[in-house]
Amino acid sequence: MKIGQFLLAIAITLSLGACKNGSIFQKKKDKSSATGWNYNDKNQGGFNVMKPKDIQAGPGLVFVQGGTFVMGAAEEDVMADWNNNPKRVTVSSFFIDRTEVANVHYREYLFWLNRVFDPLSDPEYLPIVQSAYPDTLVWRSELSYNEPYVEYYFRHPSFNYYPVVGVSWQQATDYCLWRTDRVNELALIQGGYVNKNELKNITGKGMDNFNTKSYLLGLTTPPPGSAAKSKKNPLTDPNGRPRTQVTMEDGVLFPDYRLPTEAEWEYAALAYIGQNPRPRSKEKNRGEELVANKQVYSWNNNFNGLRENRKSAWTGEMLANFKRGAGDMMGVAGGLNDRADYTAPVESYYPNSFGIYNMSGNVSEWVRDVYRPTNYETGEDFNYYRGNVFEKKFVLDPNESDPALRYEKDSLGRVKMVRENDEDLKKRRNYNKAYAVNYLDGDSLSGSYYGYGKTTLISDSSRVIKGGSWSDLPYWLSPGNRRFLEQDQASSTIGFRCAMDYFGAPEGKGRKTGNNWPTKRTRR
Repeated sequence: MKIGQFLLAIAITLSLGACKNGSIFQKKKDKSSATGWNYNDKNQGGFNVMKPKDIQAGPGLVFVQGGTFVMGAAEEDVMADWNNNPKRVTVSSFFIDRTEVANVHYREYLFWLNRVFDPLSDPEYLPIVQSAYPDTLVWRSELSYNEPYVEYYFRHPSFNYYPVVGVSWQQATDYCLWRTDRVNELALIQGGYVNKNELKNITGKGMDNFNTKSYLLGLTTPPPGSAAKSKKNPLTDPNGRPRTQVTMEDGVLFPDYRLPTEAEWEYAALAYIGQNPRPRSKEKNRGEELVANKQVYSWNNNFNGLRENRKSAWTGEMLANFKRGAGDMMGVAGGLNDRADYTAPVESYYPNSFGIYNMSGNVSEWVRDVYRPTNYETGEDFNYYRGNVFEKKFVLDPNESDPALRYEKDSLGRVKMVRENDEDLKKRRNYNKAYAVNYLDGDSLSGSYYGYGKTTLISDSSRVIKGGSWSDLPYWLSPGNRRFLEQDQASSTIGFRCAMDYFGAPEGKGRKTGNNWPTKRTRR
């Protein structure tokens, strides 16, 4: 044997022996800087801690880097509504759909409902399924021939990737809840924590279907997958054994899909990130803070309303689907301008600097907020939103430790929630009432009074719609403009897209939070 081989064999033998005896050759464990105890060590408490990581974008979403902007009017208030006075706010980073929700996406939701809540197997399921269907009669008009759209727009494959319309705010919210559960169910299956056959056996499950919050509470216990019992499973119990139940602390599950807030939607539509003259490319090359002129439309790259381009390829082109004037929906035959008489496929036209399509035109979109014309005066300047109703899990028996006996599921399989008790909030400083939808309405500070059906059409069920549609004049396409509709109503001009919370470095994956400088040694 050669000397080199002999020395290598000795080194391997020594290293194996050292590892066996627990020497320094073992992998160093993460340690608590508070107690000194090891993480993920069954001999020191067994506290399981995953390495920090940013949330990844869920299916269909794009990352929107947060920041400050002036929310509100971009041009003269020709409607004299005075409901969008400019206000500077800051929005946290978040995710949002790159396109509007299309017919095929919503049909997938209805297909799942019909299988899980099969009305043929149980007639009591029929109202659940029927309540989710869009109102196709929104296409009808007394003096217009739109009957083909009533019959074909939602179902025919020609319209698969056209935006779904006829969906109320409540239906859009329910779709977001459903989407959350399907994405998380698949994440658990792909990670090997839930048996893959669960996706095959969904017919007739009813309230036993997978729900994220029910799963986290232990109310839903799907059979574990093969990887969950493997020694390679990074999730362990206090005794160091593979753990089949995933928790929120493990970082496996996605946050909820939801409707974007009005501030998020407007910020994403403006996409000022594309106007920054010196974008940060390296940690040492910071971009200047952007203070832009208020742009008019979401596709702009400068405040004049023009998209700059060296070869002038877009000069004179329509960059959104809207109505130019009375009776002019798409131009003249032989030279159609926006090439769409009503809606267009969700990936039509030019995306903005965040890569988001049709934030101006095509269909107006529901956002999360309750409508008030005086919101800008009373709203917060950080993550501005009106519509909070603070809830907690409904507890059947507070003395019961078994989740199945402590909590309750509703008919859809979701954890039953109830409004917080105002009596329990009296000593709180940050909020005192669970119902904050009408906060500051009708008091001496705001001077706002809403008598629905008597002095105004505004109610606590009025929800904001944004963005302008195929049937709107250019004025309504400006991201700052806003209208409203009752949350149980629908229209042929209103669709929606989903958003998701983001937690991590505000600039996105791989970036740092806060400014950091190397520490200098102090002379002794």
